[in-house]
Amino acid sequence: MAKHALVQPALLLGLSLLGAAAQAATDADGFTNPLDQLQFNPSLDQREFERSTLSALNVYDPWESWNRGVYHFNYRFDEWVFLPVVDGYRYVTPRVVRSGVSNFFSNLGDVPNLLNSLLQLKGKRSLQTTGRLLLNTTVGVAGLWDPASRVGLPKQSEDFGQTLGFYGVPDGPYVMLPLLGPSNLRDTGGKVFDFAAESQINYLNVSEISSDHPEITALQVVDMRHTTNLRYGQLNTPFEYEKIRYVYREARKLQIAE
Repeated sequence: MAKHALVQPALLLGLSLLGAAAQAATDADGFTNPLDQLQFNPSLDQREFERSTLSALNVYDPWESWNRGVYHFNYRFDEWVFLPVVDGYRYVTPRVVRSGVSNFFSNLGDVPNLLNSLLQLKGKRSLQTTGRLLLNTTVGVAGLWDPASRVGLPKQSEDFGQTLGFYGVPDGPYVMLPLLGPSNLRDTGGKVFDFAAESQINYLNVSEISSDHPEITALQVVDMRHTTNLRYGQLNTPFEYEKIRYVYREARKLQIAE
């Protein structure tokens, strides 16, 4: 018993020595004590740090008063109308049906994706999107299934706002759109172009049928909100408006650059 009592402290001592040796042994370009290499500027105070942080989040927003009003409208509309409708849709609709509806409208969305890929001279992406449209429309039964993703043809989102950005058109003022959410002046014009192009192309005759059956458009709107992960208030911060504005701008930069 005494022997076992002596073994345990010895093991602990050995492990601590091994840990100390491992800490001492570092790569040639590493630091044994990284905190020792940090240098602090005592002249910087909290106010200056906050000012630099806010400047990093600065986005051109000359219509901020209007945008904040729309943001609060979207917040309440989501809370009182949109999300209860989406929750009801999820409750009464089986998952396989919801998946089919989302796939169907996603397949229609590949039409403007293809058009904008062509406008941006992205040959490989245009071929992939063409393959998706052909495969999902035929084998996927008008897009109710998505076999294209299973065979290595993932969805590639391209819109006319990205096309304009690709050719150097600046984003312009930030805009919070009613129901549609964050955008900017360039991307808002792009949404109008994409909607008009999708209506004119009338793929699978959906646009023409929707004009006589508004319930199809209503289903598309509900599905769009169902598949959008953004939830107003989920950041749990009084600065959510600023953060959404900043993230949208940076995300669009990445999408245009890819």
